[in-house]
Amino acid sequence: MKQRQWLVTIVSLLLFAVVFSSGKANASTIDLNGGVKNENTYEEYIFLTGVPIKFTGTNKNVVVSVAEKKGQLTETYKLTLTGASGEKLTRQFTYVYDVTNYDQIGQSTATGEVTKYTEKITIGNKTYTLTDYQFSKSAITDKRPASDYFSGNAMARKTYSVKSGRNTDEVTIHIDSRNEGYENFWGATETQITEYEMVFEDGSIGTVKNRVSSSKSRTLNYEENASSLSSFYGGYVVNSTADIISEYDYKLPKKSGTVSLNLKMMPRIERLIVPKFRDLSSHQAKDAIEKLYSLGILEDQSNFFSPNTPMQRYDFTVAIGKAIDLRVLEESTKGKKTPPSIFNDVKRTTKDYGYLASAVNKGVVTGVTPSSFDPNGYLTRQQAAAILVRALGLEGKAPDPGFKTNYRDDAQITDYARDAVYVVSELGLMTGDSVTGNFNPKQNLTRAQASLIMLRFLEYLENDLKQNYRDDILFFD
Repeated sequence: MKQRQWLVTIVSLLLFAVVFSSGKANASTIDLNGGVKNENTYEEYIFLTGVPIKFTGTNKNVVVSVAEKKGQLTETYKLTLTGASGEKLTRQFTYVYDVTNYDQIGQSTATGEVTKYTEKITIGNKTYTLTDYQFSKSAITDKRPASDYFSGNAMARKTYSVKSGRNTDEVTIHIDSRNEGYENFWGATETQITEYEMVFEDGSIGTVKNRVSSSKSRTLNYEENASSLSSFYGGYVVNSTADIISEYDYKLPKKSGTVSLNLKMMPRIERLIVPKFRDLSSHQAKDAIEKLYSLGILEDQSNFFSPNTPMQRYDFTVAIGKAIDLRVLEESTKGKKTPPSIFNDVKRTTKDYGYLASAVNKGVVTGVTPSSFDPNGYLTRQQAAAILVRALGLEGKAPDPGFKTNYRDDAQITDYARDAVYVVSELGLMTGDSVTGNFNPKQNLTRAQASLIMLRFLEYLENDLKQNYRDDILFFD
């Protein structure tokens, strides 16, 4: 079972094809050509003649398939494309990856090579036929509770025979590529930068640099009702979107310049339930609480949220589990004795117990002792910080042990939470008291304060990661 789960993860990260599935918008790069694709159209540029030529096709002309078997992944690409002046391209590549899992540290690597290739391009009176294709690619995936992070490198050499009438020449392309990305419940982004060195028939050399970035995201918008006599004023809508952008900077013997491609997916919308709390009308955390309730992250069956009462440890753990879409595995107990609860003070029959068990299993949260969780205990600021950072898997972003934070009450931070307090402060997930300069690590969080922190956590997963993996790489590379 673990092997298959890893294979599925590697499939989604190595081949993050542009499709809609289960109502979710996905977008990603396809191979090393800088092409872009949505539900209907595929586009890419070719530079074999020394000038950019745009090739296009429909989804019927572009088929990408993935098969998995015994620790191996096989990707197959089949494309039939045309240019505006009658140019034709046919391409079929097969890549095979060997996957190695490192379950104890939550990582996996995949290393692949091309096993089959055919490509033929007709441009005017010239025909380019791929006679040799050398390819090597390797990627690593780090699976953290809230998000998967991955990066990879690829190198390739493509050799084409060029036939024009009775004359036959050769064009060689040297390719060096790298990609980085992440995927979580709220969004995904992959950015790939590929450099090509092209040796043309006459021995002249040109270069092309391609930057391609694909992204999917889920954003929350408020829609106010136009009617004044409705039973509710409005509600939240989840908009799922995906797009892919590609830019080629080329310096060729005949011509230099920049060309770009940009395609978007059709957005998907989902209306959410409407909160009807009666004790939030003037509260600063009203929007945050209502968003989290509409998303199903917070639950309350009454009309009163009690925003100023303390947040309990169990409620916060369950909410974070729902926020990061922790998978709750249903255990089959048929013919088996029901296993005991992981904590003596939390029954297995407690509502949403599966989220607690999953959070403990993935190292997101720990008990106050090995056998006790203190579910009704009040959540402190340092406990919240530790949970957030463990969920993101970013404990290693803190300095080496022995450091001090910049807070005046640094000495009050318990050792287990020191790294987390540093990281949440750096990421802007939590801040200290601007007046006193204290973090107040052992201060209890109210339900409203915890809601504001959780909403900022979601914004980080939705927006901050996307900016870091797209804008920061594309514009500062």
